Amino acid sequence: MPTKTATLILNRNLKSVTEAAYEQLMAYDAEETDIYIIESGSDEANLPKYQHWWANWPEAQRDGLRYPRGFNYGLCKLIELGLYENYDYFFLLCNDIEFPKEPVVGPLVQEMQRHPRMGILSPLSPEWGEKELIPPNETRYFWHIVPDAWLVRRKFVDAIRERERPNFLNLLFDGTNFRGYGTEMELTAKAYANDWAAGITSTVVMTENQNLLLNRADLIRTDPWEESLKLAAAEGRAWMRRKYGFNSRWSMQMYVKFFYDKFFQLYPENERYRIL
Repeated sequence: MPTKTATLILNRNLKSVTEAAYEQLMAYDAEETDIYIIESGSDEANLPKYQHWWANWPEAQRDGLRYPRGFNYGLCKLIELGLYENYDYFFLLCNDIEFPKEPVVGPLVQEMQRHPRMGILSPLSPEWGEKELIPPNETRYFWHIVPDAWLVRRKFVDAIRERERPNFLNLLFDGTNFRGYGTEMELTAKAYANDWAAGITSTVVMTENQNLLLNRADLIRTDPWEESLKLAAAEGRAWMRRKYGFNSRWSMQMYVKFFYDKFFQLYPENERYRIL
């Protein structure tokens, strides 16, 4: 049976942007992935013409879901509809991410298959400092990855996901941290603690269209760029302190790196992918 991926695109009111992302993936990766759009409290007038799941309860319409709750919601829908186990991978994609006009999902899956202990894989952004650490067309393992576009292996998700009462607050990410600052580090720590790596690959590149938040925050119904950053950091630090007793992002990073270092003791064959 061929490998199959479910792509989950997270959107709020940016209908044309999301439809363009859907169409580009269909043009280059239609045989590699099924695509589902998560409508994170969008207005009915802004729902896309392609298949989607609409989070439209009052809280979702007022505040949106953001990425932790949004992707939890999408994965829950796959489980609810009996589709979850059809897929070996899930591509969690924010709709402000742009790719060159070329295959994306196929190359990411191929890279995952070359790294059997990889649980999370991200394309590389040329705007990141990590580009200095990754040779062309290669992958390196990291202890922190921005969650703009993550390919996650279903076996990794199964190892850590909520099973007893899964919902949009808990299935994979901790949705109590609303804006998600720090939850990507928590998930990376859970990966390494359970014998799965998290990596960035230069085989696929991406860019973030920051103009969407800078210029269309009112349509997305979110706070302006600088205010969003301040709120995310404040809420995330409070979440780290409440849940882990960490009073800084640095402490959280050291927590993740502890498991990162232990991973290479258990799997020394992957040492060449390590960032020192």
